[in-house]
Amino acid sequence: MTSAEPSAPFGPREFQLVLLRRMADHQPGLVEDAVRELGATRTEMREANRRWQAWAHARRGAGELRRYRSVLGEPVARRTVAEFASEILQWELPLWPELRWEVMIGPLGRRTPPQVWGRGLVRAPGHPVPELRTEADLRPWRCTLAEVGNAFPPAQVRDGGAPTRLRLDFTLPDGTPRAAEFTWGLLQRLL
Repeated sequence: MTSAEPSAPFGPREFQLVLLRRMADHQPGLVEDAVRELGATRTEMREANRRWQAWAHARRGAGELRRYRSVLGEPVARRTVAEFASEILQWELPLWPELRWEVMIGPLGRRTPPQVWGRGLVRAPGHPVPELRTEADLRPWRCTLAEVGNAFPPAQVRDGGAPTRLRLDFTLPDGTPRAAEFTWGLLQRLL
């Protein structure tokens, strides 16, 4: 074990605190409620994030996919996307039972191990997608990036200014152009 790897247990609870740490910038009230639901404190949230970042940036640390498996266990679902020579892995997170943590890896079939190409929260199978017809339907933590993009095509994904954030530019049915910011694929706010 390298010095940057966590010495105390680091599991799904701590991983969810890492996700919440990035969401706290835009939705502090929702994050406070979620931290309480996990039985944690803001100090624990900051410490979990510090440990995750140290682990992620360790010179000889585990690769990103190995970290997810180490922290979250084996995925509950996986599928191959042949046209992209990639695989999609999903894990359940107790804080968001209607969502899953999804990681896309690739390229498959090469001598080198696959790399993480994308990651974020997506709707879990069997859970209905919320109706998204108007701006009022776009409430924080209610929908994912893909759901908003599908509800208001055409939509353009842009860099959100941080590695965990994406911006989606789209047009409402009344012709009003809008933009929304997502953290880890979950809607945080309209811009």
